[in-house]
Amino acid sequence: MKKIGVFYGSSTGTCEELAQQIADKMGVSKSDVYSADKLNADLVKEYDVLVLGTSTWGDGELQDDWYDGVKVLKSADLSSKSVALFGCGDSDSYGDTFCDGIGVLYEELKDSGCTFLGNKVGTDGYSFSSSIAVVDGAFAGLALDEVNESDKTAGRIDAWTAELKSKI
Repeated sequence: MKKIGVFYGSSTGTCEELAQQIADKMGVSKSDVYSADKLNADLVKEYDVLVLGTSTWGDGELQDDWYDGVKVLKSADLSSKSVALFGCGDSDSYGDTFCDGIGVLYEELKDSGCTFLGNKVGTDGYSFSSSIAVVDGAFAGLALDEVNESDKTAGRIDAWTAELKSKI
């Protein structure tokens, strides 16, 4: 069985709560859920599947907790790893940078040799004007909007985690 680690960047607690919901659906123990600022080379080696979550800040910027984490990931051998991305954003107030944090993580890791999972999330049912998280017409990970569409979160997490479990 593949070992799954969930890592999140969160200042307000929203992405942390979403990470825990995803971990619960995936059957991942609380001891395998970490803040991104705890990410290190030993943890990367420990897991076969890395589920990475971030909120998007300001003008489409990555959550601060991730800057050192991205350096750790880029210096690691990810060729045998699977990576799944998720993020949260505000589609009403930041519709032109909705969930860009997912796109930033994707861009940073796309040439790392990892295999992306859950990276073809359709954009139907979302209302936003632009996002760098959209790659080839689909989100590169699970986009969530707890501000405006919290009523859709559980269904989106259920569908995404079911897809992940079928590929792991």
